[in-house]
Amino acid sequence: MPVSTHPVSSTAAELHRLFERRIVLLDGAMGTMIQNCRLTEADFRGDRCKGHPPDLKGNNDLLCLTRADVIEDIHRQYFEAGADIVETNTFNSTRISQADYQTESLVPEINYAAARIARSAADKASVKLGRRCFVAGALGPTNRTASMSPDVNRPDYRAVTFDQLVAAYYEQARALVEGGAEILLVETIFDTLNAKAALFAIENLFDELPARLPVMISVTITDASGRTLSGQTVEAFYNSVIHARPFSIGLNCALGAKQMRPYLEELARIAECFVTCYPNAGLPNAFGGYDETPAEMAATLREFAASGWVNLLGGCCGSTPAHIKAIATAVADLKPRPLPAVAAPALRLSGLEPLTVA
Repeated sequence: MPVSTHPVSSTAAELHRLFERRIVLLDGAMGTMIQNCRLTEADFRGDRCKGHPPDLKGNNDLLCLTRADVIEDIHRQYFEAGADIVETNTFNSTRISQADYQTESLVPEINYAAARIARSAADKASVKLGRRCFVAGALGPTNRTASMSPDVNRPDYRAVTFDQLVAAYYEQARALVEGGAEILLVETIFDTLNAKAALFAIENLFDELPARLPVMISVTITDASGRTLSGQTVEAFYNSVIHARPFSIGLNCALGAKQMRPYLEELARIAECFVTCYPNAGLPNAFGGYDETPAEMAATLREFAASGWVNLLGGCCGSTPAHIKAIATAVADLKPRPLPAVAAPALRLSGLEPLTVA
């Protein structure tokens, strides 16, 4: 994988100082907030997609083109709740994911618009709140897996190739940066090969830019096995992606904060970069909702911060501005995890399990 030799951006240096000074706050769930708005099919279509053949309700990213006011207001609420960084509304904004709605041709426009909306909210919040507010371009995992077959009867089959993923992620990342994203966040990683395609695409983009942007990586541990969907342990995953020189690495989604505890502790022990954590608001209930209150979630995340495990906290599925506000209050008096000394050189390999050869 090529690694850019360009200098880091001024944003990276600014973020580095912020992450060392205090615990940074990320926003919470976008999908939860959109669902709470009770939007209709007409909202998703707007004037831009009135005659589009398939139903579009549920294509949340499309709202960047059809209801930008709703998306910007959600960003505003998170900034006012205490978030330092908001993610663009682009979790599914690749050609691969947008194919479900036959909206692949809108991908560059969606990503550019999403970054402009978040940038507008961040600039307004910076003036109103008197502090620097940042925009992270969100790159989700797509709905395909590069390392596993979706067909149990055809274990050799892959629904997507590495090159297809690279092309899709490059297109998305480029539009996000052009729109004003100053951080790139590869998140909710369940298949490491997908993530490596995203990181490869980002490095290709950096070769065209005057400076590297901060790259944040966040993996999903799917259950109590402590592994990703593609089978890797936390340390094996870390070994797989650390060559990309991420600004931070962390955990999000799938689990509530309480269930994340052992995996976050392990990551904090081994990571040489900053560590992030933004869990769901508990585990989903029988109706697919999330019941963990802001106070409950904040109490657990305070324990993580008090243990010296994190530099950034936020929320994933089910979380709201109320959750972010509670977390901000709970950790305000706590110090962030200090960056450890660089480990002695060693050969660190990864399959499903890690292997270190001293």
